[in-house]
Amino acid sequence: MSTNPIGIISMFYARPFGRAHFGTFARARDAGMKFVELLVPEPGELEPAETKAALKDAGLGVVFAARVNLQRDLASPDEAARKAGLDYLLGCVDTAKAYGATIVGGPLYGAPLVFAGRPPAPVDAAMRERRIGWVVDGLKKAAKRAADNGIVFGLEPLNRFETDIANTTDHALALVDAVGSPALGAMLDTFHMNMEDRDIAAAIRKAGKRMVHFQANENHRGFVGDGHIDWPAVARAIVAVGYDGPITLEPFRRDDVAPGICVAQWRAPHRNEDRELAASRAFLEAALDSARRAA
Repeated sequence: MSTNPIGIISMFYARPFGRAHFGTFARARDAGMKFVELLVPEPGELEPAETKAALKDAGLGVVFAARVNLQRDLASPDEAARKAGLDYLLGCVDTAKAYGATIVGGPLYGAPLVFAGRPPAPVDAAMRERRIGWVVDGLKKAAKRAADNGIVFGLEPLNRFETDIANTTDHALALVDAVGSPALGAMLDTFHMNMEDRDIAAAIRKAGKRMVHFQANENHRGFVGDGHIDWPAVARAIVAVGYDGPITLEPFRRDDVAPGICVAQWRAPHRNEDRELAASRAFLEAALDSARRAA
């Protein structure tokens, strides 16, 4: 059997996610999930004690996903935005500790693009180096807080339409290595890797022990197994590097797509998709189990 706990991101059910959605924890458990990946709560969205109790009642663990924006952005030329970006990451450590999470992943460096309202623009070499310097400096400070509290940050590269700081696994590893803290590793997502990495399995192998979190997603954001990602190759790479940490599913693609509906934007489910989620989990577990038997 697979040793990787497989979980589901809370956005599969609702966004924003509040106490009214605690009933989905039992559904996640019944679909074979071992944890829920929650977006780091914004003020007023969730309360630690009751959320921990609801997760415990369902027998689920928790992982956190950080949310950056133009106002909290380590890569911003605006000093106030950089400070807010650092303050946010420091706060993520405190929040994770309060909820009993040990992993906080996401595009920690900031620099959101079109989905956050900032169009891409050319950046000269000098400004690029300054931006990377700001990011590394901020991440060093955040990683120090994380290390002191038993939390690990996972730095996620995003595709070219969502950031211009870290798009490939190599980009993420360069930042992780520049920070040089055991409290910062790489978080890889096959949806983004499918666009930006030449070879997904080779990128996983290159990340190796620097990989601290993993998101298994199809090329079209649907359920694992109904797209064109080569999951046996991905599973073999995960097993080869000895990664036994959590794997999050993020099936955002809905089946009510029609011309004119923006598939880039999150949409709430219009029907119960628990059966497909359970099948997706079973498919991924089978690929991982097969890879382990062959290793």
